[in-house]
Amino acid sequence: MAGIPHDHYEPKSSGGKWLHKRLPIVGLLYDTLMIPTPKNLNWMWIWGIVLTFCLALQIITGIVLVMHYTPHVDMAFASVEHIMRNVNGGHMIRYLHMNGASLFFVAVYAHIFRGLYYGSYKAPREVTWIIGMIIYVLMMATVFMGYVLPWGQMSFWGATVITGLFGALPFIGEPLQAWLLGGPAVDNATLNRFFSLHYLLPFLIAGLVIVHIWAFHTTGNNNPTGVEVRRGSKEEAEKDTVPFWPYFVMKDLFALAIILTVFFAIVGFMPNYLGHPDNYIEANALVTPAHIVPEWYLLPFYAILRAFTAEVWVVQFVSFIT
Repeated sequence: MAGIPHDHYEPKSSGGKWLHKRLPIVGLLYDTLMIPTPKNLNWMWIWGIVLTFCLALQIITGIVLVMHYTPHVDMAFASVEHIMRNVNGGHMIRYLHMNGASLFFVAVYAHIFRGLYYGSYKAPREVTWIIGMIIYVLMMATVFMGYVLPWGQMSFWGATVITGLFGALPFIGEPLQAWLLGGPAVDNATLNRFFSLHYLLPFLIAGLVIVHIWAFHTTGNNNPTGVEVRRGSKEEAEKDTVPFWPYFVMKDLFALAIILTVFFAIVGFMPNYLGHPDNYIEANALVTPAHIVPEWYLLPFYAILRAFTAEVWVVQFVSFIT
């Protein structure tokens, strides 16, 4: 399906024309902002801008945190304490990063629910959906590896449980488990691998987000009615659509402001509400916590792991994603 017909950027000045022929970056920005958008989109379509904000927040705060973090089993926990107590604004940066992950998953679950409810996975948007699911899987991997980095009790034992389950994968399970661990058990090599992947995967996610946006710009947005907008001509399309800027940009920014008000209230007044107190105890391989519980956004998968044997959970996980 071709994209929705609309006006494209035409530079007026000679300098603009020269640049447009060689690097049409202004035209790309124009087409992104002025994409025809169905008039009847409701508030369930605001989560894209929240996800964009969360990705930027996680990358920026992560870069700052990594300047002070030490990926070594003897120093990781102490380096996190150093960030919290000695780095200027370090506690706030860490709380933004911690709670930003929760906001990220609130937004992504709402985004997925909207896609399922309104049929965003149907033709001609299958590629957009598939890319979105790949991003989701990478997000889960990234957030799990990040949860291990503070090297608290829940970090250590969560890593022990989850990496052990990879051994159930057919053919590649044992080699993959050995590679993740870097040895027979969770140790310094594991922490270094998780640190490297946790740092690199968000940039891969950012690249896939660009492809995701490109894919849905190619097919155009669906809408709550499920009826495609008319595409015979620009005049026909204008009867069903309005430009993304300024109409939906302002709507999205208003929604983002409300969500961020709640988010910053949580960060400022109850930053540990969604965390686990055992993760403020340094990892100890000789002391197993009474309850090994992951973060809330991984609880559905943790429930699957508890309900099935290691050989069955792989099938259940694949079925859930499919």
